[in-house]
Amino acid sequence: MPNVAANGLSLHYEQQGAGEPLILIPYLAADNACYAFQVAEYARHFTCISLDLRGTGESQTTEEPYSTRDLAEDVAAVMAALKIERAHVAGLSLGSAVGMWLAAKHPANVKSLSLHSAWHRSDAFLKTVVQGWQVMAGGLSDVAQMVIQGIFPWCFTPEMYAARPDYITSLADFVRGRPRQSLEAFILQSGAVIEHDASAGLPSIIAPTQITFGRHDMVTSTRFAPPLAQAIKTNALHVFEDCSHAPIYENVAAFNDVTLAFLKRHSG
Repeated sequence: MPNVAANGLSLHYEQQGAGEPLILIPYLAADNACYAFQVAEYARHFTCISLDLRGTGESQTTEEPYSTRDLAEDVAAVMAALKIERAHVAGLSLGSAVGMWLAAKHPANVKSLSLHSAWHRSDAFLKTVVQGWQVMAGGLSDVAQMVIQGIFPWCFTPEMYAARPDYITSLADFVRGRPRQSLEAFILQSGAVIEHDASAGLPSIIAPTQITFGRHDMVTSTRFAPPLAQAIKTNALHVFEDCSHAPIYENVAAFNDVTLAFLKRHSG
């Protein structure tokens, strides 16, 4: 259960596999285990370093508001503490927002960048959805239950709920079994999502970048594809046609195949 002192915080990570380092950045309200369905395959080719962002999992929390850019500096500090000069970087949703800032501000440290369910700047729709999650989390006083009741329906298609109810139940049990995020920490983290705007930083990204979306995602829909693809010079765009916001769970095989192929193409 390793922790490192980084950016004035004690931050937790898990490491598995061998090969070039691959930094996996979690999404909103999640800890390092959120990539469990990917690490088993990724670790056959890469040294996977899965993080707990501040205020999640076993990492230290803070009391003051922070931004996605601050979270990127946390990740950069973890890399420095682990003496990782250059790594592949991947993230979904909030993880992608952090990853794009990391690649923009520390371009020499990012060998490739994977942005899944990404967005460059929070628009009125996205802000309204996340503010609704904040209200629900406050009403329930339970972030895990809010994730299951409030966030899950935005992450998966109706077809998945209908066809695979046992799978949805298993994912809910997985969420309940992870270290609990406090309501205060969730409000701060979701506040960073609401205020996210990396527009000015995107042209500074020089790493080869994969950008993916779920066709049925409404929160970070393909409306964000053109501004991301136009601002990031070297990019490859892929849309998972049968998925919503979380292809990492909805179509694990396709997600792993597409993303691992990109990572391997830019390794070595």
